[in-house]
Amino acid sequence: MKIIKIYEKSKLVDIINAPEFEEFGQFLFPTGYRNPYSGQTLDEIGHLLPWHSYINTENSIEILDYMQEKVNEGKQIFYDIYTEEEKQKNSSKRDTGLFFFRGKKDAPFAVVNAGGGFVYVGSIHESFPHAMYLSKKGYNAFALQYRTTGAQAACEDLAAAISFIFRNKEMLGVSTECYSLWGGSAGARMAAYLGTYGPAGFGGDRILGPKTIVMQYTGHSEYSRNDPPTYVCVGTNDYIASWQVMQRRLKDMSDCGIDTEFHKYKGMPHGFGLGIGTVAEGWIDDAISFWERQMKDTKR
Repeated sequence: MKIIKIYEKSKLVDIINAPEFEEFGQFLFPTGYRNPYSGQTLDEIGHLLPWHSYINTENSIEILDYMQEKVNEGKQIFYDIYTEEEKQKNSSKRDTGLFFFRGKKDAPFAVVNAGGGFVYVGSIHESFPHAMYLSKKGYNAFALQYRTTGAQAACEDLAAAISFIFRNKEMLGVSTECYSLWGGSAGARMAAYLGTYGPAGFGGDRILGPKTIVMQYTGHSEYSRNDPPTYVCVGTNDYIASWQVMQRRLKDMSDCGIDTEFHKYKGMPHGFGLGIGTVAEGWIDDAISFWERQMKDTKR
C-alpha cells in the first residue's frame, strides 16, 4: 500500500482520501460540520474546530503517522459499534465507530469523547491525542466517533461502544475492570451521563458502569449520589463553560462522599485539549493518577 507523507502543509482532502485511511478517513476531521476549503492544509484545521483552541499540528501529524503505521502493519484500528442490520434500520448510525489506540494486553481501557457542541466531533484535537497519550502509558484507549444529532443519540452511541468493548474484550485484549470515560465539553457531558445512568440507561448492555470520569470544560451540573469518582479541569477564561459551575458540582459531589479532583488554569479558554505549551499542559498526568487511585481502591 502506498503511504502518503503527512506534514503541516498536507492537504486535508489528500489525507482524508489516502488509501490507508479508506475505512475511516471521513472521521479524521469534522468535515460533516464544515467542508475543507480548496487547498486547506493540516496546519489550518482550526477553521473546522471553531470551539477549540491551542490545536497542535505536530501532535496531529504524530497521530496520523501512528494510524498509518498500524494500518501498514495490518492491524485494525477502527471498529464498527453497530451491526449492518442496525445501520440499515437507522442510517445515521453509519456515522459512528471506535478508533483503538492499543496499550498493554489486558490493561484497563478508557473511552475518550471529543466535544463539538453536538454539531461536530473534534477528535483530531480532543480525543485522538488523549487516547494516544493513554496508550503510551500502557492503557488501552478508544476514541469514539458519535452521531451529532444531539446528546441522546451521542450517549446511545457511547453506551453501544462500551457494550461492544465488553462483548469483545478477549479479541481486543482489554480488561473491563475499573474502566474510565473521558470527554471534553459535549463529550464530557456524555461521560457524565453514562457515569450517572450506566450503559443500560442509554440502550446498552446491562454491564458495570465506569469507575472514573474525567471531564474537561463543560457546564454540566447534574449528578447522583452514586456517580463514580470524577476529575475535572477547566480554564478561567472559558466563555462557554463556567469554572465556578464545575467547581460547585464537584463540591456537592464531594459532600456526598464521592472522590473528586478539581483543577482550574488561569487564563485558559475553552477547548484547549491537552494544552500543549500552556499552563494546563500536564493535566492529563494528574487525571491518570486520579484514575490509578481508583484502581487501587477497587482492589482493596
